[in-house]
Amino acid sequence: MLYPNLAAASRALSAQWRWPHFSVRELSCRCGDRFCSGQYWHDPDFLDALEDMRARVDRPLVLTSGHRCAGWNAAVGGAPLSRHKQIAADIQIAGHSREALLDAAVGAGFTGLGLGRSFLHVDRRARPARWYYPGSERLWIQ
Repeated sequence: MLYPNLAAASRALSAQWRWPHFSVRELSCRCGDRFCSGQYWHDPDFLDALEDMRARVDRPLVLTSGHRCAGWNAAVGGAPLSRHKQIAADIQIAGHSREALLDAAVGAGFTGLGLGRSFLHVDRRARPARWYYPGSERLWIQ
């Protein structure tokens, strides 16, 4: 479900929020007021998978990108059909083993896996896909 802004999402979800390691703010669009006011796409299954992934690595996950409004997605060079326009997350690699982070994502049920130099993209698409971002392939190959 899409909430038009951070304030609306926070009000609507505060009583039912059950994901202690993540917040509406960190998963909302980060464009500021350039295009939206913090749009948020709520998907409990996605959040359950993030919590599962965090438990599997037993360390905090730093999300560098969550939902993106169409304007922000275009501004940051996101693909026109980016899963971030609904719900996806880019997770910072620093402080993690690439292999452990990827294994945790797969174990938690993420099916869209983008392997970047400094981040791992995760989403829950119907048809599994795995790709490398430019310049990252040698970092991920064991």
